[in-house]
Amino acid sequence: MAIGARIRSTLPLFHRLLRSDSLPSHTPRAALHRTLLCPELSRKYSTSPKKDENVKVPLALFGGSGNYASALYLAAVKGNALDKVESELLDLVQASKNSQFFSQFTKDLSVPAETRVKAINEICGQAKFSDLTKNFLVILAENGRLRHIESIAKRFVELTMAHKGEVKAIVTSVIPLPPQEEKELKETLQEIIGQGKQVKLEQKIDPSILGGLVVEFEQKVFDMSIKTRARQMERFLREPINFGSL
Repeated sequence: MAIGARIRSTLPLFHRLLRSDSLPSHTPRAALHRTLLCPELSRKYSTSPKKDENVKVPLALFGGSGNYASALYLAAVKGNALDKVESELLDLVQASKNSQFFSQFTKDLSVPAETRVKAINEICGQAKFSDLTKNFLVILAENGRLRHIESIAKRFVELTMAHKGEVKAIVTSVIPLPPQEEKELKETLQEIIGQGKQVKLEQKIDPSILGGLVVEFEQKVFDMSIKTRARQMERFLREPINFGSL
């Protein structure tokens, strides 16, 4: 992946930054917070001010990661950059997974905030990230929140999917589903969810379920695994028999 290569190319810079004693921050903290974290986001990213005033998050998210993701979503929608910001966030998360050094950097709170900001600015420049994504990552760097980037990206994807009318369905099986079975399952879920929404199927492999399927979507879980059925049968066999009811 090109983005991964660009981010990896900045790793030597990390070493220099971490050894630096004095690194100025080039991004005014107050301005960034006004842009991304206050309820009325800056019109800096607005393409149609009157229309943007009605922008709302499609899901109510809670907690720190949810708040950050919601703020970024609003700014991305106003800037007509939802897909680009999502792609850049996911690329950064993947780069973190691929580089142990980068992952440690994002989680190490002993690194001075100025150093984190300088590094993020350099990385975003090398990776050619949009200003919106860069400014957001700078805020995370300043506040010591880079270690939460994966959970923030996950919540952001939830918002983008809701924005597009997509429903994520996770199917867990022992082996990958054959294409025809995957197609039939997707069609069945589409019938259950109804028109106006599009099913996005994600497969997970878990040999511990022993067989069958576990399907999760819209906070519903349909557990049809052999493991769960075996447990249910075991509980049934352990229950005393009431002969009086026979």
